[in-house]
Amino acid sequence: MGRLLRIAAVILNLGLVAAISGCAHTTKSETAGQYVDDSVITSKVKGEIFREPGLKSLQINVKTYQGVVQLSGFVDSTDSARKAGDIARSVQGVREVRNDLVVK
Repeated sequence: MGRLLRIAAVILNLGLVAAISGCAHTTKSETAGQYVDDSVITSKVKGEIFREPGLKSLQINVKTYQGVVQLSGFVDSTDSARKAGDIARSVQGVREVRNDLVVK
């Protein structure tokens, strides 16, 4: 009976540790204001890319986190990838651009 209680206690403790660690604070958090700012930057970058005739038909994804814009997807030339990066850099509030566009 004592062995069964020890096993149950270990299982209960493991469950508690798992539950508590799931509530741990992550280092990648942003305030509501930062989230809104990033959303505005993303929208502006997407809009500027769409306005560019050579880029608007391409599959370019834009994500922003704390002012850092990540471009991903596929473009038809290195010139298109460079142009998309330049457009993203020109948007107010952008601190950095990570251009992960792939030429297909």
